[in-house]
Amino acid sequence: SHPLLCPPGIKCGGVLSAPSGNFSSPNFPGLYPYETECTWLIVVAEGSSVQLSFSHFELEYHDTCAYDYLQVYNGAARDRGNLLGTFCGHSPPPPFSSAWHVMAVVFRSDRHVAKRGFAAAYKKDACGGQLTGLSGEITSPRYPESYPNDAECRWSIGGASGGGPLTLVFADFQMEGGQGCGFDYVALFDGPTVAAPRLGRYCGSARPPRTVSSTPHLLIIFKSDFNIGGRGFKAHFYSAGECQEVFTTIKGNFSSPQYPNFYPNNLKCQWSIQLPPGYRVKIFFLDMELEGRSSLTGGCDYDHLSAFDGGTENGSLLGQWCGRESLAPVTSHSNQLLLVLHTDRNTAKRGFSISYVGVVPMNVSCTRTDFHIQIPVESLAQLERKRIYLGTPSCAAQVVGRNFKIHTRFDTCGTESQRRNNTSVIVSTLYIDFSVGDQEDIHQYEVQCEPKKKEASVTLIADPDPSRLRQAENLVDAQQWEGEAMDAHEIKSQDTSDIVFISICILAGLLMVIAVVGLVLL
Repeated sequence: SHPLLCPPGIKCGGVLSAPSGNFSSPNFPGLYPYETECTWLIVVAEGSSVQLSFSHFELEYHDTCAYDYLQVYNGAARDRGNLLGTFCGHSPPPPFSSAWHVMAVVFRSDRHVAKRGFAAAYKKDACGGQLTGLSGEITSPRYPESYPNDAECRWSIGGASGGGPLTLVFADFQMEGGQGCGFDYVALFDGPTVAAPRLGRYCGSARPPRTVSSTPHLLIIFKSDFNIGGRGFKAHFYSAGECQEVFTTIKGNFSSPQYPNFYPNNLKCQWSIQLPPGYRVKIFFLDMELEGRSSLTGGCDYDHLSAFDGGTENGSLLGQWCGRESLAPVTSHSNQLLLVLHTDRNTAKRGFSISYVGVVPMNVSCTRTDFHIQIPVESLAQLERKRIYLGTPSCAAQVVGRNFKIHTRFDTCGTESQRRNNTSVIVSTLYIDFSVGDQEDIHQYEVQCEPKKKEASVTLIADPDPSRLRQAENLVDAQQWEGEAMDAHEIKSQDTSDIVFISICILAGLLMVIAVVGLVLL
């Protein structure tokens, strides 16, 4: 049979609210019609998840699925942050488990080439499922109420394209205890099945340790026996790489998942910067666009990025940001800094791009005539002394005991006198050359002395990665250009309305003059 345009009476899409069911493309197993768009919204009981699987799948193929496609959304459709995947061709989508009780499926065909389409089944799942996102949350059945007896749940996490090892962190854990965890327990496996190496088996009220898989798959099994329960557990998982990274180099950069495309919803991602003792961490915001502030509270209640001093969220909060802001650099007080991105269930944006530099520990002092600079050798253990110099390479540091030292008069080493805030100061630049091979990497610090007070200060001169900065500026410029084009259109329409108003005023004035002249002549 030859496919036709979708007849008006054909059933296509709708709300599926039964605990389980089946749906398929129009005319299945015949050829689907041209120029058709269908959306199925699957809604099950609150607190449950939706498990979706495909028994047949055959759509027109295109390498980016630009012609005919099927999209699966974690929640209501059309929010790019909820998109789990776009599929076409002959390879069926993997099984999906939603992060909450709503899932949407969108099917679209163009005006050429029709295939047999797809057949899908879904069911409400109180616990367990196949989770493929970059991050998510899992809880025991009925959490935080007591979990049921004789329960068995399996969560298979992984299979996301380009996913790295998975990290699992338990936020809460309370179950029946017992020697060897023989009654109620949670077991973790380093792979998709129980044949994979076991990472741990846990029960009682002690929270299990943070667990990292060695593969992009993790299997979690929860089992309860016939009596004695507990509150159960709540855990977060996230994929290493895009959503969880640890940096130990002196300089680096990173961005939100899928940047500069929209980040996924329902994320909790962490980036930890851990530098040698004595260092501080300075971060530069190259680009930033998250969901905006709450109109009710004015706070970052939806999606937000937080910076903590130290390696954990218990450290002091250095800042929390959202929306589209141009942000000043932030410097930690210690040698570690943690950035955490939280995104909620809807409204995703472009995300962020950040670079960071380690601020080298140093002691800078001055007299009325000299600079004294001291840096612990252990902070720059890999560097030769000639890679640390003030102003010019001829003013290189000396090694004295356990320190690199530079002691120089103000009339040498490229120092110059300047007036700042009506005060005479002496300024020079300290260079620390971290370059390796062809990769140039020279960090610069401005050292300053106020001779009258014998007060010295040092400031890291910002030099974030120029290519990433250009990329971010281009994105922002493009958006500003769009905004300016809209503003110009508004100004243009405003100008024409002003011209009309002025013309009416002039005409009214002329009529009044004619009337007055007429009266005088009479």
